[in-house]
Amino acid sequence: MAGASKNSRTTVATQKFIHEQCGGEIIMKTLFEKGKLKNIAECQKCKRVERRPKDFK
Repeated sequence: MAGASKNSRTTVATQKFIHEQCGGEIIMKTLFEKGKLKNIAECQKCKRVERRPKDFK
């Protein structure tokens, strides 16, 4: 009985984060600084930068 593997059944879900104050979309960026990868969240509209999307609240 050949069934699909559990990894092939997973779906890819992308979340859209919206900045509540200005209404802009928050995107995640990866920067390479001082030999390390750094993930940051940036609002497209007001250009505010935080560590993760939930820090915008």
